[in-house]
Amino acid sequence: MTTTDAGGSEAAHPRFAQALRELGLDELTAGIRRFPDATRTAAEAAAAVGCELSQICKSLIFAADGVPVLVLMDGASRVDVELVRRELGVEKVTRAKADVVRETTGYAIGGVPPFGHRTKTRVLADRSLLDHDVVWAAAGDPHAVFPVAPKDLIAHAGATLVDVRERTP
Repeated sequence: MTTTDAGGSEAAHPRFAQALRELGLDELTAGIRRFPDATRTAAEAAAAVGCELSQICKSLIFAADGVPVLVLMDGASRVDVELVRRELGVEKVTRAKADVVRETTGYAIGGVPPFGHRTKTRVLADRSLLDHDVVWAAAGDPHAVFPVAPKDLIAHAGATLVDVRERTP
């Protein structure tokens, strides 16, 4: 896959570009890359960027007792909903439906960035993201991603660092 000519803030979803400005993170816009093919899945994003699958940051919305929560997870791993449930001290955690994702974040599944959402939600970030110097996250659009240091990502997202990755026996 190749990058299109669009880069920077023009490559991002307008709401996300505005969020970067409001957060004083204009420097992140320079790294935004837009691809002609979708980067909706972690595998598609890793192939487009040319990085390891685990260097992709997935932004996943779950419903914790019906309340949306964002979980940031490396692209090679799956979220263990039981660990999320215990971390949050709730009765039930399920994947949020597409309409809830859009209503909560303002973005469609496959393009949800780690911050700059329509509403404020609780954010959990899996410790596995810290295994890399740089990770790539969605820029509010299924065709656009941006690089960011994991510690900065976690700080800007207001995330709590946790271990919620599914472990293989």
